[in-house]
Amino acid sequence: MTHHAHHAPRGRKQKSWFARHKVLTAAGAIVVVAAIGAAVGGGGDGKDDKPATASKGTDKNADGGDKAKKKADMSGSGTYQVGKDIKPGTYRSAGNKVGCYWERAKDSKGELDSISANDNVVGISYVQITEEDKLFKSRGCKGWYLVTDEKTGTPKTEVPGSGMYRVGVDIAPGTYKAEGNQTGCYWERDKDALHGIDSIAANENVTGSGIVTITPEDVYFKTHGCKDWKKTA
Repeated sequence: MTHHAHHAPRGRKQKSWFARHKVLTAAGAIVVVAAIGAAVGGGGDGKDDKPATASKGTDKNADGGDKAKKKADMSGSGTYQVGKDIKPGTYRSAGNKVGCYWERAKDSKGELDSISANDNVVGISYVQITEEDKLFKSRGCKGWYLVTDEKTGTPKTEVPGSGMYRVGVDIAPGTYKAEGNQTGCYWERDKDALHGIDSIAANENVTGSGIVTITPEDVYFKTHGCKDWKKTA
C-alpha cells in the first residue's frame, strides 16, 4: 500500500510543500516520491495496444484511446539504460490505469537517493529523460512513445480529471472548471516534463469546484483525482 503526502500548494517563495517523501510500497517494494495531492496513480497492464503519438495528433480522445498500431519506443514495463537502450527525449504513455509507475534514476544502485524523479500515473503521462539520467524504469504502464516539439492535431476542451496533458496538443489553453470534486483532487501547470519542483508554475488542491486558467505559455497541465475539466472561456 502506497503512503501519500498532502501538502499545501507551493507559494512563489516557498517550496517546502514538496517534501519528496520516499516510501516503499508493499507490492514489489517500489520506491515512490509523493507529491502534492498524489493518490495512487494508474497505469495499464504494460501492453502496447494503445499507442500515443501525440506529436502527430493521432489520438482520438484525450485519454489516449487511439486504435492505430505503432510499435512503442519502449515497453511499459522494464528498466532501460539511457544512451544505450533508449535515447534522451520526451516520452508519452497513454491509456494507463491504476498500477503505472515510472522513475528517472541517476545511477543503478537502486537506493532512495538514486531517484531523480518519479510518478504514479493515471491516463496520459509525459516524462523528459535527460542525458544526465542513467536509467529509466517503468512498471505496469502502457508503451512509451518518443514525441517531438511539433504541435499538431486538435487539442481537447474537455479532459478527464486524472492525466498529464500537453498544452496545444492534448488540451487547448483557456479557463477550465471541474465541479463536484472530493478530497484528493489536485492540479498543476507545468513548464516541462522533468517533474521537479521548478517544473511547477502553479498548483492547487481542490475540494468542490475547481477553476484554473491554462495559458498558451504553459507546456503541460497535470491533474489527479478530479472530475472532468471543461473549458468555460
